[in-house]
Amino acid sequence: MADQHAPALARRPSSALPAQASPCDTLAIHAQPLGLGPPCRRKKLVLAATILGSSMAFIDSSVVNVALPSIQTELGASVAAIQWVVNAYLLFLGALVLVGGSLGDTLGRRTVFIAGIGVFTLASIGCGLAPDARALIAARAVQGIGAALLVPSSLAIIGAVFDDKERGRAIGTWAGVGAITSALGPVAGGWLVDAFSWRAIFFLNVPVACATIALAIIAVPDNRRKDDPSGPAAALNGHAPPRLDWRGAVTATAGLAGLTYGLTIAAARGFGDHRVLALIVAGVLVLAGFVALEAKSPNPMMPLDVFRSRNFASANLVTLLLYFGLGGALFFLPFTLIRAYGYSATEAGAALLPVPVTIGVLSRFTGGLTGRYGARVLLGIGPAIAALGFAMLALPWVGGEYWRGFFPALVVLGLGMTITVAPLTTTVMTSVSAARTGVASGINNAVARVASLLAIAVLGIVFVWSHDAALDARLDALHVPDAARQTARLAQTGLTQTGSDAGSVPSGVTQSASHAEVTQAQTEALGAALRAVALVSAVCALAGGVLAAVTIRSQHGP
Repeated sequence: MADQHAPALARRPSSALPAQASPCDTLAIHAQPLGLGPPCRRKKLVLAATILGSSMAFIDSSVVNVALPSIQTELGASVAAIQWVVNAYLLFLGALVLVGGSLGDTLGRRTVFIAGIGVFTLASIGCGLAPDARALIAARAVQGIGAALLVPSSLAIIGAVFDDKERGRAIGTWAGVGAITSALGPVAGGWLVDAFSWRAIFFLNVPVACATIALAIIAVPDNRRKDDPSGPAAALNGHAPPRLDWRGAVTATAGLAGLTYGLTIAAARGFGDHRVLALIVAGVLVLAGFVALEAKSPNPMMPLDVFRSRNFASANLVTLLLYFGLGGALFFLPFTLIRAYGYSATEAGAALLPVPVTIGVLSRFTGGLTGRYGARVLLGIGPAIAALGFAMLALPWVGGEYWRGFFPALVVLGLGMTITVAPLTTTVMTSVSAARTGVASGINNAVARVASLLAIAVLGIVFVWSHDAALDARLDALHVPDAARQTARLAQTGLTQTGSDAGSVPSGVTQSASHAEVTQAQTEALGAALRAVALVSAVCALAGGVLAAVTIRSQHGP
């Protein structure tokens, strides 16, 4: 039987999740077993520690987007390198988050939580000190490993410390503070970039991490005791501790890395390049091997039997499509605002506020709609509204005019996400037995992360090719010779500097066209590239809504 409390849980603050959180993060909290032994007496400090820890991971996955133009300028990074500054983080977070949860059960939630924060903080320092793009990407990858440890452990700690009567308020506080930090994070990060440097956004993690570790040591109980079935004395008591699926984790990471890297360099090399083809094919084959390993593993990190539920499989496909569009749009939007339209990093961060603010304001009104109308209806309507928001970003007059162009589109997008998150969580939860909700939520969490990972790679191709085609057309009209225009192409030299940085018009171009005309051509080309990304995102979101309407069934049991 499905969890009998599913309708009640759907009306709790699950739809108020932080903008960068998975739709099933709240469910992961509910799925945790209560802690053994005496109750924790410092629950407020525990909640503070988990909020600080998870907020670091959520903020770092969004704040970096507004710093990318500054990073690209200082480090001279190409478009592929810029994509990997974000993708390296998402790759290891998405591939290892399921193992991170299992590691917390095996070694102790507090231990893994503190270790995750430590790894994340050291990597943040490495990011701040990075001398070049390669060092920054490597440090971001280590950050992703740290986040994969601390995020599931923070959720598990909340679920284990707070009983059924207290969980609702704890989740509301966690989600509310998370929504605020997700909303203000890009603005604060943009201000740090403008006032100091992009490196400051990484060094800011250090004092926050120190406070979090101190709170965790003082207040978070250690679930690894002698009477814990997964504890050190498990063998003496006749219990076998759960084995970690390291083969699955390594295979998933390798497969996603190969596929993503192949797609990333395809923007510059094309799909006819032998290296591109080899990487994509190898990535797909390794991911197929991952599925085969999980099917045979006695302790798989991703049990395949849960996908036998039609609703569960459909809900995860909807998650993949919707978060694919969202991840890609939120990656390229702030970059285009800065490069094409001359926004400062602070202004670009503030420009994204309508999405989390709309989610936070309307979540209380939309949270109870699932019980009233059913998940299927809302999962058809919500993604369709989100698709409309994406499509509005592609309207012809959306070009630097924020209040007439970007603002209404982002409000509509936020409304669509608000309507979607709660029924998506409910569908995942009611598609499996109550004992499997933790596994189900972990898989859905990973799917959301991987969707953003693939989006940046795939939509990067759309962005680069659309930009180059639009720029060629405009330079043709200006009669700019081919030899002079090559250095203006996005795929050749990295992301074009326009807007406030438009002083770098390629040498030789101005012999046949004015500086202002070429600058305008570059600006229009970046705007056209963003519109192409927005249209693809709209198609993906709409496909998710249609898929939900066709495949999601009324659920009375798994």
